Amino acid sequence: MKQVYINSTGAYLPGPAIGNDEMEDILGLVEGKKSRLKNKILKSNGIQQRHYAMDRHQNTTISNSAMAAKAGEQCLQDSVLAKQKIDMLSCATSQGDLVLPGFGSMVQAELGLSAVELHTSHGICSSSMMALKAAFANIKSEENSNALVVASELASRLFKHTRYEQVQGKAIDFNAEFLRWMLSDGAGALLLEDKPNTRQQSLRIDWIKSVSHADVYPVCMSVGYPQQNDDVQDNRTWQDYATYAEAEQAGALLLRQDVRLLDNIVAVGVQGFVQLIQKNYVQPDAINHVLCHFSSKYFKSKIMELLNMAGIAIPESKWYTNLYERGNTGCASIFIMLDEFLKTNHLKAGEKILCMVPESGRFNCAYMQLTVVDPMTEKESV
Repeated sequence: MKQVYINSTGAYLPGPAIGNDEMEDILGLVEGKKSRLKNKILKSNGIQQRHYAMDRHQNTTISNSAMAAKAGEQCLQDSVLAKQKIDMLSCATSQGDLVLPGFGSMVQAELGLSAVELHTSHGICSSSMMALKAAFANIKSEENSNALVVASELASRLFKHTRYEQVQGKAIDFNAEFLRWMLSDGAGALLLEDKPNTRQQSLRIDWIKSVSHADVYPVCMSVGYPQQNDDVQDNRTWQDYATYAEAEQAGALLLRQDVRLLDNIVAVGVQGFVQLIQKNYVQPDAINHVLCHFSSKYFKSKIMELLNMAGIAIPESKWYTNLYERGNTGCASIFIMLDEFLKTNHLKAGEKILCMVPESGRFNCAYMQLTVVDPMTEKESV
């Protein structure tokens, strides 16, 4: 079977970087009042700045599909492959600009790609890894010789103050406000090919693994359920209301995180890593770099603590993140992180990179190992 290489990367972050003191200038004050939770949540997640595809009048400055296309264009600019030669486009997002058609179709049109095999992966943070694995599998099985993989998120539109002011009868619950101070916008892209790049370093994809725990845990992060009464569980979704206005008034269009369940994602993420070691996919001592999509510095410390308890810790000096400077961009985070990591670090042939994406939607965890390939000899040093 063919080997698969990441030969180019790209990213796009909209607008200027927004600091913590400016967030409410963009998202707006709910009922004209400053948030009492904002500073507490920001202290926990450690994020200092992020980007929004929305201006101070809460107008969208660029669509989700257009951000994805810009990341894809940057990725292709750094490659030797012409746009017309792309075999497959595999895309991921949590929420596209439209309910239908699929996000991939909209990105394809923005990029001006013709006659490509198309894939859209829908989910939350790990959907980018699912889109990547679909492309990886196609090249591995010789269905395609290359694929452009793009992940993009435009969460800020869900956090306009007017969204919260439409909910009637109750104060906004913590679970609905929590993600307002966690998520931001951006896109990342990877170019996969069946041969390494001869001009610059490539990353061989050794393997991609994922495991879902949706059969064990309830929904943790969602859009579509109404604000819950403590005494009565309401299982209706946003489509079960007579009108969309009624769904909005019930809080069914707000993005929510059940924070009581969040510690479980750390446990299942570490458990999956342990299983990969037991199955000989990972040798902890051989890992040179770790890129883990954690949503908060709070969770990084929890992950390190559990790894230490299991006796399989990878030294913190090997961990890389740009969360605090670029923000939490959902499924795009791991691609944006990988792009910046490659462009700001000097890597040696043969070095191993472990990527981890634990997702809190309903607890799907994805893992990937990469090996740096020597661009001069086109041979892999292992």
